[in-house]
Amino acid sequence: MSLKKRGAGILLHITSLPSKYGIGDLGPAAYEFADFLHASRQTYWQVLPVNPTSSLSGNSPYASSSAFAGSPLLISPEKLAEDDLLEPSDLDELSGLDHHRVKYDEVISQHNQMRRNAFHRFQFSDQHEYERFCRDHADWLDDYARFVTFKSHFDEQAWADWPEEIRDRQPDAVENLEEELRDQIIYQKFVQFVFFKQWMDLKTYCHDRGIQLIGDIPYYVQFDSADVWTNPDLFKLNQEKRPESVAGVPPDYFSETGQLWGNPVFDWDTMQSNRYAWWIRRIRHNFRLTDLIRIDHFRGFLAYWEVPASHTTAEHGSWVEAPSRDFFNVILSYYPNLPVIAEDLGVITPEVRELIADLDLPGMKILQFGFDEHLPENPYAPHRHVRNCVLYTGTHDNNTMCGWYEEEADDATRQRISDYLGKQILADEIHRDFVKMAMRSVANTIIIPMQDLLGLGGDCRMNRPATGEGNWEWRLLPEQINDELQNDLLHLTGLYGRD
Repeated sequence: MSLKKRGAGILLHITSLPSKYGIGDLGPAAYEFADFLHASRQTYWQVLPVNPTSSLSGNSPYASSSAFAGSPLLISPEKLAEDDLLEPSDLDELSGLDHHRVKYDEVISQHNQMRRNAFHRFQFSDQHEYERFCRDHADWLDDYARFVTFKSHFDEQAWADWPEEIRDRQPDAVENLEEELRDQIIYQKFVQFVFFKQWMDLKTYCHDRGIQLIGDIPYYVQFDSADVWTNPDLFKLNQEKRPESVAGVPPDYFSETGQLWGNPVFDWDTMQSNRYAWWIRRIRHNFRLTDLIRIDHFRGFLAYWEVPASHTTAEHGSWVEAPSRDFFNVILSYYPNLPVIAEDLGVITPEVRELIADLDLPGMKILQFGFDEHLPENPYAPHRHVRNCVLYTGTHDNNTMCGWYEEEADDATRQRISDYLGKQILADEIHRDFVKMAMRSVANTIIIPMQDLLGLGGDCRMNRPATGEGNWEWRLLPEQINDELQNDLLHLTGLYGRD
């Protein structure tokens, strides 16, 4: 799928969809949203990573136990009932969950029991499709199912704290524990089978309506993940299988001590020696799920900030080069027209810009960033846009458009916006002004967060970086998608040639 033609889409994560069961899922509301996109002539539906999340990591979709598995929380109870894996009484037990925000602790508890009920019924049904799924995904599924099951068995300890023989994946020890926990491992595979079946059904539905899915993958993975436990040689770990170095970004205007992310850094020498097999599997897997992918922290492919694991801040790290040209030569041998969006926000070097240009990848532009005191030469300002980019009013890490204008933009910024548009700006109309600005940009592709399309305030933002609570909870209400919104979006999409 190419981003070379004019098109438009919406950013709305699955968890934010309406549903009766406490969290957005792959059920009826997802299909209704696809219908809305089709009726308003949108081309793209962008979501955040759909991998498993954990309350220990603030329920962030960017901090997962697997780069391959799907989140059990996105499984639709209604779809399970359609497949005769749940009784109506099972759905009734879930109906008391909150409809306005995701309350993860409640959802996790009740949905776990719901999935167990479905598994019990599944064990007495035809399993041919399940067995085919297990064969097709064996390269990651077997180890993921072991990892999750073993982690539960060892009281949710990080894998580096497991008994040494399991930590180090000694074959006899792993085989013996696997046999002991066989039913739990099969259950984890069942959960993934259901997720992928429901996801692929939705993907087919979207394709039938001309909608392309844009996924999102983080550059790094979590240390306490199936990926690192299974492939410790691909990361810079010590003899005790703990990180020698961790990821972050150096000090800058926003932070005197930098940001210490804590993810293990890749051992690119080892990756290069096996011709990037893990990355190829990861990219191929994500293209099964979506048509395009946005890669977060794209600059890490060229150089990344490495900090000794013993440090408590990111000040004294160093830039380490990655074999970017060799890596992408290999990737392009599999995907000559690489359908990737490069996240290139923040301080980006000319070398990174050159790599993105040589690969002919679209970067990102954010309208919220375009109206500072350097407006005439600001690359995010509309008059500085280029065709080969993906333009957003804001991202999941930004405040909503209305929230930003009311809570963060100063008087000088507001005046610059007013001067730029040649009119007085009304706070309750700022989102419409910015949606129109995006629509008429020369950028081939624009993506509007659903909150900005609706003109919602800062209380509806998706994430507040550097905060650990209250994120990833916002949900769309059923009544917010209506004929008026659909017709307005259809009109703008046609008016600016994006349909």
